[in-house]
Amino acid sequence: MKRFLPFLALTALMASDAAKKPPANEPLVPPGIEVDDHTLEVLRRINAVGPYEVPDIRLRRDTSYAKTPVDYEPFGKIKPYKEHFLEQMQYYGPGRAIAEPEDVRSVKIGFIGPIMSTVSVATGGASHEEPMGIKMLEGARLAIEEANARGGYLRRKIPFELVVANDNGLWGSSGNEIVKFLYKYPVWAILGTIDSANSHIAIRVALKGEIVVMNTGDTDPTFIETNIPWVMRCIGDDRQMSYLMVDYMIRKMNYKRIAIIRSSNRYGRFGVREVRDSARRLGRPIVIEMAYRLGQDDYSLQIDRLAESNPDVIVHWGDAHEAAIILKQIRERGMKQPFLASDRAVSKEFLRIAGPHAEGVIAGYPWSPDAPNARFAEFRERFRKRFNDEPDTYAAHAYDGMNMLIWATQVAGLNRAKIRDVLATRVKPWPGVTGEIPLSAALDDAGEVYLARFENGRWRYYSREDLQIPRGYVPPRERTARELLTQAEKK
Repeated sequence: MKRFLPFLALTALMASDAAKKPPANEPLVPPGIEVDDHTLEVLRRINAVGPYEVPDIRLRRDTSYAKTPVDYEPFGKIKPYKEHFLEQMQYYGPGRAIAEPEDVRSVKIGFIGPIMSTVSVATGGASHEEPMGIKMLEGARLAIEEANARGGYLRRKIPFELVVANDNGLWGSSGNEIVKFLYKYPVWAILGTIDSANSHIAIRVALKGEIVVMNTGDTDPTFIETNIPWVMRCIGDDRQMSYLMVDYMIRKMNYKRIAIIRSSNRYGRFGVREVRDSARRLGRPIVIEMAYRLGQDDYSLQIDRLAESNPDVIVHWGDAHEAAIILKQIRERGMKQPFLASDRAVSKEFLRIAGPHAEGVIAGYPWSPDAPNARFAEFRERFRKRFNDEPDTYAAHAYDGMNMLIWATQVAGLNRAKIRDVLATRVKPWPGVTGEIPLSAALDDAGEVYLARFENGRWRYYSREDLQIPRGYVPPRERTARELLTQAEKK
């Protein structure tokens, strides 16, 4: 019998917590926090349930995943028995019944990213993603500082606090940092990280601890395909950028022979997967795919094989440093094929190394800094003033992701499950500095992606519409979340 006493005590505590309701005259959401009627209804429903009840919040179901054209889908256009990532995952646990604690002096939000140099599983030597991680940290820090300038956590008039951890490239270490976020500090949500392998470890620990992880820098499609209800991302992924690149190469430019050169790590391997599969499904299988080890200086072996394949276009997937060196060596060999790259090429490092060879390079990109967006212009000025530097994609997306976490915390209160619910059921796109961020049923950024082209000394960003790139048929998305809640209210 003794073994059941702790469980019974926990049950009684949770039931007691569930009974603690805010005073009748207290507003559902603090004044000054923007919230629409849909989110208010979701909040009422999740506040009303007990520890063993699941709120009726009518989760979304999409008819297409990541805007995948029908002719890019696998199985040869045969309807599969089961399609994944279309139906939103629900959280069935008792966490919504846990009351907000009384003894908090600050609202801690975790940050994990590569900010200090160390060893790396990917390279077998020095890590290489610190410049990206530092920018990501700066964007997150600015969002926290601005939230505190607006009054901090408005329900309690206490500040937000950023708890920072280094993602040092070792899988076990990444998991340990999430455990610290969960139980040592603890934090109410987590933002991070960039390295795909480490991100996968982190979110599996977060699943066990039941805490939201907002990703702003890992573009690996499989990150969101874990189908973990606590995981979300506010940046366009490699799947979406690959579809646009393939549409450009085949549907618009009609290139017949596509060659790939990529890094041998997870970023390169998973990054080109949709390029390879989509090209094959359109009847243009990749003529050659060459991998290289990170840290090389001489790519003559790979370039020899590329030249022998006589490609019409070359696609590179890897970091900016290697992309620039490979481009230089390709051009020095007299090869003039168009050079397409992943979004990491859009950086100062790539331009510094590539020099004049950068002219005409095209890269996929998850957003457009050129798009008319007053929010980005204002953010850019504030970022310059705070850090004396330009914000890059990692800074801008981290700023958006952190603001999404802050907003959800202000709306839901200090309850991890409710923070998740508020974000997961949001139907109105987030008005970010990187543009509108609509979340799919899989909680991925379903907004438009772009192609960046280096022209006359600067990157210019083009939408599918700008480039008049046709797209295969995509079934329309269902808007079930808002519609079903509206129907329920009418009844």
